Amino acid sequence: MPEITLTTLQSLKQSGEKIAMLTCYDATFAHAACQAGVDVLLVGDSLGMVLQGHDSTLPVSIADMAYHVASVKRGNQGALILADLPFMAYATTEQALHNCAVLMQAGAHMVKLEGAAWLAEPIRLLAERGVPVCAHLGLTPQAVNILGGYKVQGRQEAQARQMRADAMALEQAGAAMLLLECVPSELAAEISQAVNIPVIGIGAGNATDGQVLVLHDMLGLSLSDRTPKFVKNFMAGQSSIQTALSAYVKAVKDQSFPAAEHGFSA
Repeated sequence: MPEITLTTLQSLKQSGEKIAMLTCYDATFAHAACQAGVDVLLVGDSLGMVLQGHDSTLPVSIADMAYHVASVKRGNQGALILADLPFMAYATTEQALHNCAVLMQAGAHMVKLEGAAWLAEPIRLLAERGVPVCAHLGLTPQAVNILGGYKVQGRQEAQARQMRADAMALEQAGAAMLLLECVPSELAAEISQAVNIPVIGIGAGNATDGQVLVLHDMLGLSLSDRTPKFVKNFMAGQSSIQTALSAYVKAVKDQSFPAAEHGFSA
């Protein structure tokens, strides 16, 4: 597969072709995802829950992230590798710069930070130093204790207005991509149209520029009996993991996923 870069993702947004992103934590699945045509491999701090068995992403360390980024890099065949900065790894500008260097040197092409307009300054500094940033808005799992649980964000008008302003401020600061999690579909569509950078959704409707799911969720694997509304099991009816991965990419590209039932209203 041809190498995916930020320029590629920008071109996909402009042409209207959806971006297929999937979490990935090791070399074997990186190889399989690339074979299926996944554009972006997200080495997510979700590994704290799906690999390590924690009840949140908070225990994940920068060393954990670097290990899995390096593993994914070894199996990658042209996808863009996006890596999460874990909880409190960017509490200060110095931490952000140091820890981004760790992840980029491990093999990431881009880093993801959770937060709002307060991220503008670290994003500006990172972009100036050659580190592309994806800003994560909406439900930000690292802030689960402040948010009071895993809840849809942006349903109140004031909250929606603030999220739109945050998105535009972060783009202005130099963010190269946005990720919206558990955001009403209409609000996600408005934000996707308001900014010039690619917007990826998870539980944010089908009008964003692309979609992401946690690998284990889309394969029907979970430590919990509760399946999030925005998840679809692509393993159902498939003969192999490889065909399930291909089915996910096809569904994102032809816009059959997410369907209306996978989104949230205001």
